[in-house]
Amino acid sequence: MVVIGAGAAGLMCAIEAGKRGRSVLVLDHARAPGEKIRISGGGRCNFTNLHAAPRNFLSANPGFCISALRRYTQADFVARVERQGIAYHEKTLGQLFCDGSSRQIVEMLVDDLQAAGARLRLSTSVTAVAKNDAGFALTLSEGRVQAGALVVACGGKSIPKMGATGFGYELATQFGLRVTETRPALVPLTLEPTMLARLAPLAGVAVDAVVSHRKTRFAEAMLFTHRGLSGPAILQISSFWREGEEIGLDMLPGTDLFEALRSARAENGRQALHTALSAHLPKRLAQAIAEQDGARGNLADLSDKALRRVADAVKAWRFKPSGSEGYRTAEVTLGGVDTRDLDSRTMEAVAVPGLYFVGEVVDVTGWLGGYNFQWAWSSGWTAGQVV
Repeated sequence: MVVIGAGAAGLMCAIEAGKRGRSVLVLDHARAPGEKIRISGGGRCNFTNLHAAPRNFLSANPGFCISALRRYTQADFVARVERQGIAYHEKTLGQLFCDGSSRQIVEMLVDDLQAAGARLRLSTSVTAVAKNDAGFALTLSEGRVQAGALVVACGGKSIPKMGATGFGYELATQFGLRVTETRPALVPLTLEPTMLARLAPLAGVAVDAVVSHRKTRFAEAMLFTHRGLSGPAILQISSFWREGEEIGLDMLPGTDLFEALRSARAENGRQALHTALSAHLPKRLAQAIAEQDGARGNLADLSDKALRRVADAVKAWRFKPSGSEGYRTAEVTLGGVDTRDLDSRTMEAVAVPGLYFVGEVVDVTGWLGGYNFQWAWSSGWTAGQVV
């Protein structure tokens, strides 16, 4: 069998298939395996999440991921990490990171791959795939290879500078599988020029925020950038947002800012608005809020209506992003191979025996925080039990 892609899902599948005595060849055009693992989590790899469950994943068929996630859980992967002696910690919200380098996860997988007897060929591109009586004939950048079964684990379009392409989707289409709309996900959002110019002085300012889109809400950090907005809360909501839609922002969750400003006015009406705001917000943000509202003078000069307007600018800011930074900085690709054409118990194409799709290439996309790695481990493991 051949696995296209030496990332998280491909390596996991190859390891499991090799353990079952299968002859396995893993191909990747990169010069090293597990490159997205290596760069993830700031080089420490957010390798799973303690709370991973089907509700943390987006798909046209939300139930598709249930089987794989139940059969190979976050606890299973954590046990694997612990057996390897890799130290880790919970950063926040169930996110597990290596204490040391993410290379430890890559090395663990490569060691397991070798122990399972699987072979790894790097710097090797697949240029064509054809179905024949014996399975699949692959034309490579150097030579050809025949496989009884083929696992497509070459990821999505995110981070093209690392070699990401839409090749997996092209293969799916070639063999008659449907592909849902794909778009950048877990990606910073951009702002239109006028708003961006107004907010430019805030680049680098971070706040804890509640970001909302329709009924979806995330409470995490948000960051102002030279292009727009980023940070975990924005990356999370980007998977739900669509062009032309509004996003809501509460930049001071848990505080009734209107009442806080009224109290500050009663206690010291001579202080400036930005001074009172600075008690709750970063100084640059407080200054920008005061200036954009045009509320000049002391607190004593501001009516309840004016204070309410200021509070709403902080607590109920609604805006329309102009777009996103695209696949260049997106952590994952939303959408992919249509799950209606795959068997959730095996990851095999229903109409093409011997053809499997695992990981990011499938229309299953996790939240930020280790969920996408868990889908890679779970889907790769699932296919590895049967391929």
